[in-house]
Amino acid sequence: MLRIHDLVFDAWGRRFFDHATVTLPIGAKVGLVGRNGAGKSTLFKLILGQLGAGGGDIDYPRAARIAAVDQEHEATPIPLLETVLAADLERAALLAELETAEPERMGDIYARLNEIDADRAPSRAAEILSGLGFSTADLYRPMAEFSGGWRMRVAMAAALFAEPDLLLLDEPTNYLDMEGALWLEARLKKYPHSALIISHDRELLDHSVDAILHLTEGKLDYYTGGFSSFEKQRAEKLRLQTAMRGKIEAKRAHMQAFVDRFRASATKARQAQSRMKMIAKLESVAPAIEEHVAPFLIPSPERPLAPPLVRLEGVAVGYGGPPVLHRLNLRLDIDDRIGLLGVNGSGKSTFAKMIAGALPTTGGHVHRDRRMKVAWFHQHQIEAMDPEDTPLAIIRRAIPEASEAQRRSRLAQFGMTVQKAETSVASLSGGERARLLLNMVAMERPHLLILDEPTNHLDIDSRRALTEALNDYSGAVILITHDRSLMEMVADRLWLVTDGTVKPFDGDMDDYAKFVLDRARAANRNPAKTPPPAPEPAAPPAPPKGALAPLKRKLEAAEEVLARETKLFAELDAQLADPATYNNPAKIVEVKKRHARMIERLEEAEAKWMAAAEVYETARVAAG
Repeated sequence: MLRIHDLVFDAWGRRFFDHATVTLPIGAKVGLVGRNGAGKSTLFKLILGQLGAGGGDIDYPRAARIAAVDQEHEATPIPLLETVLAADLERAALLAELETAEPERMGDIYARLNEIDADRAPSRAAEILSGLGFSTADLYRPMAEFSGGWRMRVAMAAALFAEPDLLLLDEPTNYLDMEGALWLEARLKKYPHSALIISHDRELLDHSVDAILHLTEGKLDYYTGGFSSFEKQRAEKLRLQTAMRGKIEAKRAHMQAFVDRFRASATKARQAQSRMKMIAKLESVAPAIEEHVAPFLIPSPERPLAPPLVRLEGVAVGYGGPPVLHRLNLRLDIDDRIGLLGVNGSGKSTFAKMIAGALPTTGGHVHRDRRMKVAWFHQHQIEAMDPEDTPLAIIRRAIPEASEAQRRSRLAQFGMTVQKAETSVASLSGGERARLLLNMVAMERPHLLILDEPTNHLDIDSRRALTEALNDYSGAVILITHDRSLMEMVADRLWLVTDGTVKPFDGDMDDYAKFVLDRARAANRNPAKTPPPAPEPAAPPAPPKGALAPLKRKLEAAEEVLARETKLFAELDAQLADPATYNNPAKIVEVKKRHARMIERLEEAEAKWMAAAEVYETARVAAG
């Protein structure tokens, strides 16, 4: 599907791709991984032609449709459902052509619409939007009413609905809650074409892709299997590479010692010369480089407090109107690791603000130890950073009593090099900003650490480092994240935010994943909860006699489609009646499947023909 050969690309004073070569098979779902800043998003831009390569080729079939989700959808007055339906360009073009098509062309248009299952498009689009967190009421709201994060979801929904031959997704779970991430994981498993996905979500990379494409040192290495398999294969590759390098270097040293000893010897000069040629021909093996990841520093509290840290009795909380959450009866102890679950908008962040003391309660009683220190990290802190600020200036304000050397030493421990310490925030990557803030909020040895989507900008190795730091931390943790792996490794209890309250969830993350997917399937089966079909246009008044021609053409086109479907159905009936068909088990299964589909198509064709005939007859009678 995609062939990259000898790719070279230099920009911004560095080399991103150094004669990189790889071929992605047709239909493969591939996870693209690598450290932050390695060039993953740059590769997408090269594939899309937004950047020009300095050398090499990127090839794919000329007729292939490629789509990327790299920015939010525009804020237009067009309703959400119509916006997503418009992403199927062929369907939209056929429906537009149908309005003015000649009678002889209309039959072909209707036949093609049937082939691409155009009638199911609204329900398919609604199912995708529901999986990404949109409600039934949202389907008819204009795009301009949605925030940027929700419009990013719309862009993803449009790409999934259009089903391009190659789908490019860049960190698709960053804008999703846990429920959306679980749905997307299941959806990508059954995506019918090729997909290349940049992601740092271990669960998605383990369960939704067939292979991993690793970008490191300007090269692209292809590994079959999910991320866990990739880690094992890469570790073995590095081990073998190190062993091979050791053997070659030992052989080189042995022959060099012979040359040094006998080069001047008249009797051994010829053998020494021969060994010098062998040394020159020895293969050079690059050293196996393990990429260093700076650890996170989350110091444990100096003195534990008496339990409980927090006790809620009938607590309600909101923003001035009706409470967002109420009937809260919970207890948080000094070593609790709470994973907070629930869809976006259910009140998870409201609960975190209340526990952090940033949002007053409107009812009930909150009992907390006054000595308790709370550290609260939320993703909006990254967006609120002054782009002209520097890490050194930030830490000066945080620890004014420390010396300059102590501040720089602390930044170095955070993974901020000497150069990075005085770099503007605007020039830092999202991962570097997140790392800086995560380390800083924990500096005062909190008794309770509240983390709201801490991994959005972190690569997989940094996520692993954060997991290790949290597991070494002895205080209490409240974790809100769409990263299932982090939730599984850190949380030992799960609380579910739903129906305006928070209550313990009885089960683990596997149980919750099953709960979410079962709920989504039930919603799609229940007509009361599924999006209603787009309203049918009102029947126009009976046209004058001169306006009957278009209605007659539609009737003739519907008759042609019905005749074509009837013929195909008869052919399948004949195959089922033929005893020879039953000699091939695979063929009989396929014929029966096609026969079942044809029954539905024939019913639809008959319904359309009857509707067209009724409209035409009504208009003919009215016109006299």
